[in-house]
This record gives sequence, structure tokens and C-alpha cells, in this order.
Amino acid sequence: MIGYSWIDSPMGRLLGVADSAGLRMLEFEGPRCGSLGEDWIEDAHALADAARQLAAYFAGDLRTFDLPLALHGSVFQQRVWEQLRMIEYGETISYGELARRVGDANAARAVGLANGANSIAIVVPCHRVIGADGSLTGYGGGLERKRTLLELEGALAAVTQPSLFG
Repeated sequence: MIGYSWIDSPMGRLLGVADSAGLRMLEFEGPRCGSLGEDWIEDAHALADAARQLAAYFAGDLRTFDLPLALHGSVFQQRVWEQLRMIEYGETISYGELARRVGDANAARAVGLANGANSIAIVVPCHRVIGADGSLTGYGGGLERKRTLLELEGALAAVTQPSLFG
């Protein structure tokens, strides 16, 4: 069974999707989110722990998520997503650094594509990857959300673009 639920956040609703293996999708409402699967069942209980941890994260009380994940992707994507999960709260790295951590310093573009294919926003923190010059670059949830997440984590000081909040 695949359960889904809409999770409210200060940055808008997120669609959470889980099965018996764990969280398989967490996307901000919008075009990237897509449509509900025909076999999905609305099940807030299946996403209750994710909703609770997200609320604690947005309140500033949680820095590391402890959720079973059911990530679906190629072996390379899986390696990139595992490295994303190792980026500490409040830190940012460049795509080049992420490529080095994955084991191929020349794979920054491929790492960027794998980063963009991440379907579990916030929990698999692709928002912590920035341009080599410290600038904000692509984010499926939009650059304003990326900036807000980095501000929440206290990581925006390393980013060269001005804050939305002053």
C-alpha cells in the first residue's frame, strides 16, 4: 500500500508519500509535485512521524531527521542522495564538492542532475548545495524556498546573495 498525506509547513503544503519501506516522496505543492497515483490511499497516519519531524524542524527544534526512506533511483543517484544526507544542518557545499564526495570530481553536472532528481525535499537536503561561487542555484521548490531553508538553518551567511528578510 502507498499512503499519501498533505503536510502543512510555513513554506506551503508538502505532499508526503510513504509505503512499508519508508518515505518515498516529499515535494512542495506545485508543478513538480505531479498528480496523485491511482493506487495511493490518503493516510495521514502513514505520514504522521514525517509531519511531526517537519514541524520540529521548522520550529528550530530538529536538526537531523530520523525517518526510514524508500529512495528510488539509479546507483549513482543513490550515492549522491546518501552524500546529501551527510551534509550537516547549517552547512552548504558546492556541486563540485559533492561530486568529489561521490568519488568523481569531474561529475559536477551529473551530480547536479541527481540532486535535481531528489524526490524527498528537506529530509534529503539538496537545498544545502550551492554554486561554487557561493550563489544560490537551482532548487525544485524554488530559490525563495531554498533561501528560506538556508536562513532557517543559519547557513545563509555563506551564500553571496542578499537575504529576503532584511
